[in-house]
Amino acid sequence: MGTPIKNEDGKIANGIVYLHGWGGNYASIRRIADIIGPNKPIDTNKLFIISISTLGSPNSSSPSSTALANKFPKYSIEDMVKFQIEFLKAKFKINHLKGIIGNSMGGFEALTWAAKYPNYMDFLISLVSSYKVAGHNYALFKFMNHIIENDSNYNNGSYSQPLKLATALANESMYPFGLSREFYRNESIEDIDLAMDEMKEEGAQMDANDIVYRNNASTKYNIEDKIPKIKIKTLIVAINQDQYFPPELDAIPMSKKIKNSHLLTYDSLMGHVGTFEIIKIEKEINEFLKEFK
Repeated sequence: MGTPIKNEDGKIANGIVYLHGWGGNYASIRRIADIIGPNKPIDTNKLFIISISTLGSPNSSSPSSTALANKFPKYSIEDMVKFQIEFLKAKFKINHLKGIIGNSMGGFEALTWAAKYPNYMDFLISLVSSYKVAGHNYALFKFMNHIIENDSNYNNGSYSQPLKLATALANESMYPFGLSREFYRNESIEDIDLAMDEMKEEGAQMDANDIVYRNNASTKYNIEDKIPKIKIKTLIVAINQDQYFPPELDAIPMSKKIKNSHLLTYDSLMGHVGTFEIIKIEKEINEFLKEFK
């Protein structure tokens, strides 16, 4: 989306990459759609926005999309970043970005990118993310994998039929954490049952190896010792009601480790998925991005 502007070398000079979360793909950029457009903080008259389905996603290169199943190479968050770099070079001949915006797992990638390749971009925005997977996030990923791996038909990832029940239950297990505790308390039992059924139906369409591979990449994610290497201007956005990454455990410590960073928190009963309400901080994001447009 937006307007590509080329420099004197003929390279796109105003590119911004959006990186999606665990269960998303390129279309997940709709989470921040309210701040994208002409004369909005992410101004499509001045910036060129690229949203990519990352390595391991079923819409990209993954165990299921390649038919390699459990023979697909194991990958890490850093491999996801290398995948993005190769894609941008091959598709757009881009070797430098104006900035990167990463949501949740996409934030893992964005932070790794900025720490590992500090001269590749001018700014970084981390949305509801962290510098490591630990605690209950780690336990949840492991639990999801245990549900799948203990299916009698799993066979170390060499299954002949989709493991619909296992993937449905694995995806459903994420439901209690996506929104705020207050949101769940205010929901009717009927609405909770309906939402859980929808999570199961969505999970039944997923591939077991895709889930296990992505979870294994996430559980190994820890760049606590590397994020002080991030020198570019960084905006860390957190949601006070986020159960996955509570600001006091993730965003606040991270802001202290990244020297040139600004921390921004806001309230949303949507919890971790509250980036759908990013319009609440439109002015602050516009102020942050002003010098890059």
